[in-house]
Amino acid sequence: MAMIARLFRATTVIALAAAAAAVPGSAQTISETGLLLNPEDSVLINLMLVADGSVTLQTYGFGGGTNAMGDVIPSGGFDPFVGLFSGTGPGAAFIDGTSDILTNYSPGCPPAGTITIGSIPGQCGDVNLQFSGLAAGVYTVLMSDAAYLPSAAFEDSGVLGDGFVDLTGGVFQTCDDANDCNTDTANWALDITTSGESTAPSPVPEPSSAQLAGLGVTLVAAWDCCARKRSAERFSAARSGSSRKEIQTS
Repeated sequence: MAMIARLFRATTVIALAAAAAAVPGSAQTISETGLLLNPEDSVLINLMLVADGSVTLQTYGFGGGTNAMGDVIPSGGFDPFVGLFSGTGPGAAFIDGTSDILTNYSPGCPPAGTITIGSIPGQCGDVNLQFSGLAAGVYTVLMSDAAYLPSAAFEDSGVLGDGFVDLTGGVFQTCDDANDCNTDTANWALDITTSGESTAPSPVPEPSSAQLAGLGVTLVAAWDCCARKRSAERFSAARSGSSRKEIQTS
């Protein structure tokens, strides 16, 4: 099985509290948007809880909707994987994460919208993921394509540096079945809501190419279509919950 190196693209949250002033006991939300360079790209967002609290992750890119800033997000982006790690860098420990191809999928519709794929309406690919009882400290939010999955999600004690399992086939897309596929764009949108006291670490400069090469991670690649499907089913069996849902609308 061919192994290739991939690079992380990182960003640092700098707006969780105005002038870095924590607000005890209040919920704070930041809204992030952007696009991935390709289906094997990923976004890292660092955040800090200065007291014990919770984190909620809500995406809008796939089905669209109105984020916490009041911005209208168009539908048509990729369906994402979103996860949370404790700490930063390659040694950050995986807490949990989900996408609509995993059996622990946690749909975020509403507030995100749904779309029609082929002849099937009401398809939800967005995610709402909630973490409670988190200790004060630094955390990393990971966002990637739903089929570009951190290896840590399938390990007992996985870390961010363990790399990715690539089931994308090199394209952004969601398929309801072999004949009904929706070709997605690279656009993403994410709200991060924290409770308790929270702020952001000092901004970290974007790493140079040489530094990124030093942080390169190893991932699984060059799987044929059938192997990807079998592997997705096998990995999904390791999770608990339900698969991607059709959302009933009245």
